Formats: sequence, C-alpha cells, structure tokens
Amino acid sequence: MKTHTKEDILQLVQDEDVEFIRLQFTDIMGNLKNVAITSSQLEKALDNKCMFDGSSIEGFVRIEESDMYLYPDFSTLEIFPWRPQQGKVARLICDVYRPNGEPFEGDPRYVLRRAIREAEKMGYTFAVGPECEFFLFHTDENGLPTTLTHEKAGYFDLGPVDFGENARRDMVLTLEEMGFEIEASHHEVAPAQHEIDFKYDEALRTADNIMTFKLTVKSIAKRHGLHATFMPKPKYGVNGSGMHINMSLMKDGKNIFHDSNGELGLSKEAYYFIGGIMKHMKGMTAITNPLVNSYKRLVPGYEAPVYIAWSAKNRSPLIRIPAARDEGTRIELRSPDSSANPYLALAVCLQAGLDGIRNQIMPPKSVDCNIFQMTEKERIESDIEEIPGTLIEAVSEMEKDPFMREVLGDHVYEKYIAAKKQEWQDYRSQVTDWELNRYLNQY
Repeated sequence: MKTHTKEDILQLVQDEDVEFIRLQFTDIMGNLKNVAITSSQLEKALDNKCMFDGSSIEGFVRIEESDMYLYPDFSTLEIFPWRPQQGKVARLICDVYRPNGEPFEGDPRYVLRRAIREAEKMGYTFAVGPECEFFLFHTDENGLPTTLTHEKAGYFDLGPVDFGENARRDMVLTLEEMGFEIEASHHEVAPAQHEIDFKYDEALRTADNIMTFKLTVKSIAKRHGLHATFMPKPKYGVNGSGMHINMSLMKDGKNIFHDSNGELGLSKEAYYFIGGIMKHMKGMTAITNPLVNSYKRLVPGYEAPVYIAWSAKNRSPLIRIPAARDEGTRIELRSPDSSANPYLALAVCLQAGLDGIRNQIMPPKSVDCNIFQMTEKERIESDIEEIPGTLIEAVSEMEKDPFMREVLGDHVYEKYIAAKKQEWQDYRSQVTDWELNRYLNQY
C-alpha cells in the first residue's frame, strides 16, 4: 500500500499537472459518489475541511443533520489514466465524518473498519481476493445500454470469436497502470461475459479496489463503444455474473487456515470460519446479493450456488476450498455478486467467520457430490438448507439474525432494510412482459 504525506500529495499534484481531484465515497447501497474539487482546494480537503450534504445521499442522514465531512485516505491517491494528460484527474477515497469529528456510523467503509479492528484484537489480518464477472453489451444510437451482443464466445474462448478481447486487454493495462496486480483475465461462460481477477490484499484495500475496478471497467468499456454491467443476471437463459470472494486469515505473517497435519490440510480455525459463515449465511444474503435481480442468478442450472454446504472437491456448494495449500489456503464463498456493497459484504463475511472461531462452530460434513443431482429427500436427510430465493426472503432472514444488526450497526441495518423492502415493493407492483405473455391471452 502506498504511503503519502500531505506534502507528498500536494507536490505530486503539482508535478503531474493534476487539475481536478475527485473525493470519492460509497453510499449504503454500494454506489460510488464523489465531490470534485480543483487543485486550489486540495490543501483544504487534505485538512479534512471539505463538507457535503449527507441528506442527499441514500441511507445517510435526515435534512436537519445533513452536514458531513470527507476525510481523505492519503494512501488511495490515484491519477486516472483515461482522463486528459494535461489538467489530469486524480481521486482520493474518503471516510465520512460528522461535524463533531466522530466517524459517521452510516459510512460503509467505517463498518468494514470496525470489523477489521475486531479481527486485529484476535491477532488476525483479513486477506481477500475477489473474482469479478461482468458483461459487455452494445449501446444504442443515444449511447444508452442494451443487452445486445453479436458474439457467441464461451468459456476461455479467444479472438476473433471473443469480440471483447481488445476492450478487456485495455482494461487490464489500465488497471495495471493504476497499481493493480492482475492475475488472470478471460472470457466467461456466457456470450459477452468476462472476468478479470486481481491479486488478494488486506480487506479494506480490496474493497477500495473493487470500487475502483468497477469504475475503470465501465470507463474503458465506454471508450470502446460498449457498456459494462455488473448486474447479476441481465439475460435470461445464460449464466449470471458473480463475485466469488476468496478469504484467508493471517497471523504473524502466516496463513492460519493451513495446517499440514489437519484433515484436508485445513486448520481448526478454517473449519470454525466455515461454520460461522454457514450459520449466518441466510442472514448475510441480503448484503452479499442485494438486488431483486440477484436471485435470478441464484437458481439451479447456471453454476451459481443455491445450497448451504461446503466442499473441497466440487463447485456445486456455497463454499469451496480450492486445491492450493500453504500460503494459498483459502475459503471461497461463491454466492456474492458484484452489485453488493464490497465494504458491507466483506464486513459480514469477516464477522461471521470470527463468530465461528470465537464460538468454535464446526460446520457439518463436507458434501463432495453434485448437490444439484441429489433428490430433495437426499438433501433433507443430509440437512442441506437453501439460501433465500428472493430479496424479500433474504431481508426476512436478515431480520431474524440479531448478529446482522451487531455487525452493521443500527443506522446501516435499519436504513438498508427499509430501502430493500421498498425495492421489493416497487418490483412486486410491476406488471412484467412474462406475465403479459403468459396470462393476457389465456385469461
């Protein structure tokens, strides 16, 4: 992670001819926001004196308590390579504070910071590596996104079949210019679907990177005349886009999930961490899969997990243990998608795992067969439960688990649930094309 002083940043901005600085933050729903300032206002911003109206941001505060301050994280300074090279544009990711100097409890970055502090008290550092999938679609004559694509490429295909290869290459090169270490990029299973994987990092840095990644991918796609979407299931009949989360806990520089003498090479902490996630998975799902559309992806037949189980041998369960061991030992949670707020998603994953370690929650036995091929009776006999099937089910499960309020805090918990219930109500009141096609003529 880069370390900058205030003087370093002021000097770099001058040397690099940076004219605009975006002070970025993320709202509760996972949307990236910013206040743009010119370089003449930078010193004021670095002194934490940049104020904004928090009442205008969804899930923040009421109008009578709207004044909020942005505290830039100096380590997040980055110049956008796709912006002009004269009068450049840079960004700083910020924490949100109240006027009295206290962290704002509705800031998702604060929720993750609080979870990280809990891990630190136990001597742990949380390392995370995401796998972000997305679609590249055509835009219409007005530049608005469609779900159209001419390509028919599949998993690991390459050009000329993969029409998005050039755009994906530019995304990788741009991300590397911004300090990302890209481990792999490839075409995914569905036509126009892609994945770019970047190296794992400490949790807060990874959450920041996910937000930067999505902005960069969308910006480069637009330069290629395409629209990049992280919507979980934009097209019926093909695979949706997920964001698998690979997790490890480090202690004294060692990966504590590895134990060469343990069953499957896993430590007891690894098993407890799995147990904690499985215990709280139903309550967490409204965070890891936050949209009505998220649950169109989580259906049998499209490789997305549906059942709460784990395995080191196959990919049908919710949690997979990849083959790598020693420092590569990790737990892969396969249900989240990229519409999730990464700060909240990583916070609930970490806190659930820590709860498992504290209370020594052992998971059930691993399920090493294809769960989708099991009968309902076999799943019931094996005590295999399903994750919520709709957003409103997920919200209901979230309300049933007191742990979720503890992790998120009262403010985020209440605002989030209220917003998701309204989203469900808006969806429930719609009349869709499917209904018209199914019922209009018949009834």
